[in-house]
Amino acid sequence: MSPAVCAESLSASYREAAGPVAVLRAATFTVARGGLTALTGPSGSGKTTLLSLLGGLDRPESGRLVVNGIDLTALDRAGLSAFRRVHVGFVFQGFNLLPTLTVRENTVAGLEPLGLRRLEARARADEALDRVGLLDKAHRFPHELSGGEQQRAAVARACAKNPPLLLADEPTGNLDEEAGARVMDLIAAAAHDGAAPRTVIVVTHDPAVAARADHVLALRDHRVVPG
Repeated sequence: MSPAVCAESLSASYREAAGPVAVLRAATFTVARGGLTALTGPSGSGKTTLLSLLGGLDRPESGRLVVNGIDLTALDRAGLSAFRRVHVGFVFQGFNLLPTLTVRENTVAGLEPLGLRRLEARARADEALDRVGLLDKAHRFPHELSGGEQQRAAVARACAKNPPLLLADEPTGNLDEEAGARVMDLIAAAAHDGAAPRTVIVVTHDPAVAARADHVLALRDHRVVPG
């Protein structure tokens, strides 16, 4: 089986006030298809930038990046948008739920790019909310939920469209230990769901999160290496 991610001589940087900061320099690495992979590294090493490359949010400066068999470096802006719409679900540290929408409406909104009919979208949203234990709170607004519940809602929104790739950026960073463990239970379950297994990549500083992963990769000296 081909890897979920195959990067060849990949180079990328992000900008700070003092100028560009290198993230990757001619890096070559792969990520296995299926299961949970943790991406670790010191603060400022560029983990979030790399996650943005994998999700088609940013473009590398050079090299080749193939994700789920699609060469992202060959796509234009419209092609990258189409890739994200079908292939990727995102979970962010800050939840990113729309405050004026209920939990159900937030989840349905994540399905809008798929062009589903209203009843089908609601059914898929409710199924995802049920799996994260929030169906009974589907009518509530984000401010009426705890931080852990908001992140579980974010996981439901990301998983509802059944993307083959789930990218999570410090998903437990704003949560206490108990809530973080519950969110990681859900993310790990998404990676190992026998009915619809997917490749899950989690950026983390937390050794407990990394310990749960099937594979660990680390950003070191502008390269991605086994952790």
